[in-house]
Amino acid sequence: MGLSSSRTVVSEYFTRLARGTALACIFSTSVIISMSSVAYSQEAAPSDDFGSQYQTNPDAKMLLQADNLIVDRDQNTVTAAGNVQIEYDGNRLVARQVVYNQKTKRMVAKGNVEIVEKDGNRIYSDEIDVTDDFRDGFVNGLRVETVDDTRFAAESAERSLGEITTFNNGVYTACRACEKDPSKPVLWQVKAKKIIWNGTKKTVRFEGGRFEMFGKSLFALPAFEIADPTIKRKSGFLFPSFLYKDELGFGMRVGYFWNLAPNYDITTYGTGLTKQGFLSETEWRHRLENGSYNIRVAGIYQAKPGEFGSATVDAQERFRGMVASKGDFKINPRWSFGWDVIAQTDKNFSRTYKIGGYSGESLTSNVYLRGISGRNHLDINLYKFKVQEDVLNGTTNAVDTKQPWVLPSVDYLYTVPGSVYGGELTITSNLQGIYRETSDKIYLNQNQNNAVRFLNGMKGTSARLTTEAEWKRTFITEQGLVITPLLALRGDAIGISTNDTFGTVNEIRSQAFRGMATAGLEVRWPILFSTTSMTQVLEPTAQIFVRNDEPYAGRLPNEDAQSFVFDATSLFQRDKFSGYDRVEGGTRANLGLRYSGNMNNGWSIHGLAGQSFQLGGLNSFAESDFAGAGADSGLEGKRSDYVAMLGMSNNSGLAFAARGRFDKDSFDVKRGEVEASHSGQIVQASVKYAYIAKQPDYGYANDRQEVSLSASTRFKENWRVFGSGTYDIVSETLVRAQSGLAYDDECFTYSMAYIQTRSPGQDKISHSVGFNISFRTLGDLGSSF
Repeated sequence: MGLSSSRTVVSEYFTRLARGTALACIFSTSVIISMSSVAYSQEAAPSDDFGSQYQTNPDAKMLLQADNLIVDRDQNTVTAAGNVQIEYDGNRLVARQVVYNQKTKRMVAKGNVEIVEKDGNRIYSDEIDVTDDFRDGFVNGLRVETVDDTRFAAESAERSLGEITTFNNGVYTACRACEKDPSKPVLWQVKAKKIIWNGTKKTVRFEGGRFEMFGKSLFALPAFEIADPTIKRKSGFLFPSFLYKDELGFGMRVGYFWNLAPNYDITTYGTGLTKQGFLSETEWRHRLENGSYNIRVAGIYQAKPGEFGSATVDAQERFRGMVASKGDFKINPRWSFGWDVIAQTDKNFSRTYKIGGYSGESLTSNVYLRGISGRNHLDINLYKFKVQEDVLNGTTNAVDTKQPWVLPSVDYLYTVPGSVYGGELTITSNLQGIYRETSDKIYLNQNQNNAVRFLNGMKGTSARLTTEAEWKRTFITEQGLVITPLLALRGDAIGISTNDTFGTVNEIRSQAFRGMATAGLEVRWPILFSTTSMTQVLEPTAQIFVRNDEPYAGRLPNEDAQSFVFDATSLFQRDKFSGYDRVEGGTRANLGLRYSGNMNNGWSIHGLAGQSFQLGGLNSFAESDFAGAGADSGLEGKRSDYVAMLGMSNNSGLAFAARGRFDKDSFDVKRGEVEASHSGQIVQASVKYAYIAKQPDYGYANDRQEVSLSASTRFKENWRVFGSGTYDIVSETLVRAQSGLAYDDECFTYSMAYIQTRSPGQDKISHSVGFNISFRTLGDLGSSF
């Protein structure tokens, strides 16, 4: 009878112990640090209950195993002794002995105590002594290993009032001990006389601490406080970062994060620059039920604008600044809308001062509405393109003022459900409206008084509505032929309002309708060759497209089909123009051969080669438009240039690729790229060579050649040196060079680099130095390169 009741008592107590597994919550390692996530996570705040993040199944069964179960009625104790193991809801406690005192309501676990939480955290101790409500307790010889590979140890830990846990002589690190010599000091660690975790205030305070690297104390940390691990957002200072630029001088950036509410906050940054003064930045972020948005503001009153070149935008203004905003919202599961817009006092501020997310050479302001349903989608966009350049407006080389407003750009794709005569029918539409204040013209010899060579962008407004229906079906014969017939109908309605001219005669039409009808056929024959050493597939492919001539070929403005390159990747495209403003006409055939091979020694090879033929009708690529698209493309003749590409790679990380366009008569290289790379554990390297033959029609009187190289070599396990460079062969200019040294392992990263840049053919060199130090779980220090 007594034994049965005792077992009931033990079971009830250990069930309470397992359900709380407060041993895990009380002494969890996450206690120590998550500084890097303080500013940027927007997770919901936890409740005020201590350990509220930890939940168990109240209906779970508890299993208690021990060599002996001893009941001492005189002392009112129940002892589980010898290989004690308690399992509950995925949690496990192992010890040599567990004693429960029914009078004092305390439990003591002794002898190699180990607690394994269901989430993987492991807690080790010599002795654990807690009350049965876990309000107060003591742990001796504590060591914790978390699932995120961080470690915490303390001589002892005490818990009082159910909310404050004090770790005595604690140590924290995210570094692993040396496998060959565990007694060797870890790379870095934080030691403190006391680490106080306040469960009510949700803070962790370090007192009498110091930071150590390689076992040597670097600096003292008398007292500092961070948010506890259950808090992902808490007001406080952020780690500083640094930058250097010739015109700005040396700068240090310090930030402060205000956690105003679980769903909105403010972050402010201040950067002191030795040459230009104080740069301030502020960002407001707000998360709502269906999305989020932010507003960002930055500004500076330049102390020494003369540090910039006199004939630059950067030197013209004292006060410079920007306002930007991004937003993204879900209307419902299918529809979303948002924006990404920016306004600046001048066109180069964000690039000069490296404003995060806005420092690129080009910026695009965009407002959008998107809808997706299966394979169908509608995409509505409003765009304003900006170019960040230091060239003054009004000069020949200035391009920012020539950038258009796109109001709007609408894309619609609809796939008819089910088959249509055994095939697939898709309908594609595009609506584009463009407004430009200043013509984007290129003049002969760059002299504004001479004739216009190209009209890349027309001043005024233009609008185009395009709709196309395409039907195609695939048949596979018994011999393995893959046959795909195709039919397509397209119509374009175009309206233009401008007083712009091209040369001395106004040749731009005010309105036009363009209709295209296409009948096409593609035939492929994949042939498999298999041997004991490799598997190969040869696939001869032939296409023919019969269509009417392109109406008004070359006589309409071309805004979105200028970036045209004929190579192996575009050989089998039905319409090789890159946009809707131009369309391929006439009858054309494309012939080519694909190859792929996989060898048993780990090598794989793939390639494609072919040629295109204009069989009849007007060759659209021979009709150069206002923007020069099609000229020197390799498609302007009856026979095109040859195009080919070849790639090889193996399991050891070695890869080779080559692609090019070759003259149809002489086989001379017109355009080519060769690239080789190796990605190994010790050495990573790549080299690339690019060549483009002279294109007088585009204003390039000489060949263009460039070579780029990058390499990284690891030595002494965690150290590596790296470098890269880009060299313009024609102008004999080292356009960009970078070299650096880095260290990285599981808990620490350090890198430092020197960068120099200059424009092709110019002597002026821009210098910058960047470095970054990252202590995993503590934070980052430095600047981006």
